[in-house]
Amino acid sequence: MTRPPLNKIMTVLLAGLLAGLGLAVAALPAALVYGVGLSALAAPYSELPNTLRTPPTPQRSNLYANDGSTLITSFYQEDRADVPLHEVAPVMRQAILAAEDARFYQHRGVDLRGVIRAFTANQRGGEVRQGASTLTMQYVRNVLASDPRLTEQQRRAATEVTSARKVQEVRYALALERELSKDEILARYLNIAYFGAGAYGVAAASKRYFTKSPAELTLAEAALLAGLVRSPHTHDPLNGDADAAVSRRAYVLDQMVQAGQLAAGDAARAAAEPLRLRPSETPNDCAAVPAAHNDWGFFCDWFTRWWNSQEAFGSTVDERQLALRRGGYSIVASLDAAVQQATVGQVSRIYPTDHPHALPTAVVQPGTGRVLAMAVNRTYGVQENPAGWKNRPNTVNQLVAGGGAIQGYQAGSTFKLFTVLAAVEAGMPLNTVFDAPDRIITRFPSGEASCGGRWCPRNASSRVDGEHTMWSAFGQSVNTYFAWLTERVGADRVVEMAERLGIVFRAASDERLARHGAREWGPFTLGVSATTPLDLANAYATVAADGRWCAPLPVVRITDAAGRPVAAASPDCRQAVARDVARAAVDAARCPVGDRSMYQGCEGGTAEDLRARLGRPVAGKTGSSEGYGTESIVAATPQLAVAAIATNPDDPQDPVGHAVQKRMTTAVAELMSLALQGQPVRDFVPPSEVTAFETARRGE
Repeated sequence: MTRPPLNKIMTVLLAGLLAGLGLAVAALPAALVYGVGLSALAAPYSELPNTLRTPPTPQRSNLYANDGSTLITSFYQEDRADVPLHEVAPVMRQAILAAEDARFYQHRGVDLRGVIRAFTANQRGGEVRQGASTLTMQYVRNVLASDPRLTEQQRRAATEVTSARKVQEVRYALALERELSKDEILARYLNIAYFGAGAYGVAAASKRYFTKSPAELTLAEAALLAGLVRSPHTHDPLNGDADAAVSRRAYVLDQMVQAGQLAAGDAARAAAEPLRLRPSETPNDCAAVPAAHNDWGFFCDWFTRWWNSQEAFGSTVDERQLALRRGGYSIVASLDAAVQQATVGQVSRIYPTDHPHALPTAVVQPGTGRVLAMAVNRTYGVQENPAGWKNRPNTVNQLVAGGGAIQGYQAGSTFKLFTVLAAVEAGMPLNTVFDAPDRIITRFPSGEASCGGRWCPRNASSRVDGEHTMWSAFGQSVNTYFAWLTERVGADRVVEMAERLGIVFRAASDERLARHGAREWGPFTLGVSATTPLDLANAYATVAADGRWCAPLPVVRITDAAGRPVAAASPDCRQAVARDVARAAVDAARCPVGDRSMYQGCEGGTAEDLRARLGRPVAGKTGSSEGYGTESIVAATPQLAVAAIATNPDDPQDPVGHAVQKRMTTAVAELMSLALQGQPVRDFVPPSEVTAFETARRGE
């Protein structure tokens, strides 16, 4: 049945009553009515502030693992998650009305009977004991008080007890009641009200006090929550006066009986129940990930850095953070909890959390860039470390993805992949032959006095000296072959290829060389530039995906508070190199890890047992920096890419030693085997014979 509009007689009656009550006792003064015409009291809905028509209630954003249900953490300024009215228990709806506005479904925004009742009670008591604000008027006040576009001073002005403000509140309440249904107003009120203990809205309050949803609330629980709204700071049973909360609960139950919503016996039984609080606190930010999954903190930290770079969430970092903490987003992360657990397990088997050496490791999905795991043998947190220990055992520095104070680590011969790609792209086939000596004097300048000021690298072992193709040179990691190949193709093209595949130069010295000295940067092919496991895994994922590069991505999907999908969750991909060029590089990269190229061109590798342990086609490479300061390994299948770098992030002069490489190879093989369990065995697509054999020229 449609409610009739507020007619002129009702308005005149309202004005007369208000004129006789006065500001102090009924909070609706005669003074503010006397100069206010009928049109002022009947403000049109279109003139309402946008905040009232589309309330900007801050809501927490939740970050889930890729199963869509395992909560990693939440982000909020106010712990609130809006719920529709049908997801609130009927007893909760009844209790809030009994406590705050028993005639809510009878009045039209301003309750004349309530005004008279408040006047009588306040006159009898000699003080203001009852207010005349309806639930609709309270909702208006709450919305204006939480408008994020207002300054604190403006918010105070919007809710201060003045004649002008009260008139405005009445006008807005009348306008809302003409345009919104009672159920819509009640739902909005339940979602914006503050229930104490940091819980905004009935959903957050149900979880905070009872660890349940609002649909599961019992009569006693609903009455307790409803009673908190009047004095949430003092009656909060967790941090305030529990006895006052119980007393207020009894009052709400009594009001429910008077309203005919509840039998007296049921009210008495509920009032006699002891407080059965089961408090739980909604985690907030990355430091609040579950203690049993502290390792998720590094992924969470990287997620927030990614979010801060997305223009979809605001034009500045501050705006993007505000959107995350107020926007009510549901974010399904790319983090695979099982893969993450396996990664942490393998890392921890090599180094404990308090070991000086770290093993940051990243797992990436080729073709999407989605990051399935990020692990390092450190505790994510800001707890104080022992004297002289920087990033151990506690740190919030991004050891896996880099950024901030972390510039990265040298990844050694894993960078030879970029030289292979640049050479094949330039028209040099995989069977390009060079008789690689133990040492080669290049044309690239060197700061060292030896070799006439020229860069003159040596092979790690004299056993690899001799004639090689790209297959065998990559497999056996022949330094002099790649120094020669870099001269032929151009060091600048190798550097540019690495950038195309997502290698970021975070160290200032690397950035200067890449921008102003790339043509002379011959040693780049041996991995002297700092990088991170995430950049490295994603580069190898690119070649495993036929040259399709995708920006590293921490999410699977994002929906806003209204349930609409956000495009920022979609992979950002481009064809970085031609498919056949990428396939040729993969074919060469099968050699180091014990696989066979499509053309049987492999002659030994540096991690030959990886293929046998994994039991499926794989490409990859190991790397050692000078003096075995760092050790690296990368491995990729068409479905998965993993990179790990052993290093001392606090002291580059502290070598990890070459012995750890074998253990790293075993760890990566076991990790990939678990992560790929149940997935079909997929082989790489072979390169064309053009990139493998044609136009081959023997080196001088």
